Amino acid sequence: MVQFLRFLGGWAVTISAEATVEVQFYDLDPMHVVWHGNYARFLEVGRGALLDRIGYNYREMAASGYMWPIVDMRLKYVRAARLGQSIRVVATLVEYENRLRIDYRLLDVESGEVLTKAQTTQVAVQAETGELCLESPATLIERVGRLL
Repeated sequence: MVQFLRFLGGWAVTISAEATVEVQFYDLDPMHVVWHGNYARFLEVGRGALLDRIGYNYREMAASGYMWPIVDMRLKYVRAARLGQSIRVVATLVEYENRLRIDYRLLDVESGEVLTKAQTTQVAVQAETGELCLESPATLIERVGRLL
């Protein structure tokens, strides 16, 4: 999905993708809500959908000679997710020229209520040398450009 967002002075184009996860028993903590550590896995599902949409998923990253470790992850829990709940994970590309920054919204499928807000930042690292790249590789820039 390509979205157009209005901002002061014009329009911004964003690239988003969605995925749905269902809360399983093994996701829960002793208080019968999703254990906080499992949200990283939910974000991964959304991130995978977004990277597939861009045409630069983890296999393609590796084939292009780059690794993309997550260097920052932020989560804001708004409401608890519970057993059997269907969650829509919306991942939106926010930044891609020097790093990958992705914003997430985890929403209850039935009500549309926001359950969690999150953000991850990934940086390109040359697989062969382990060197941090200060700019994103041309292959990512090209693939994002095709969608914009």
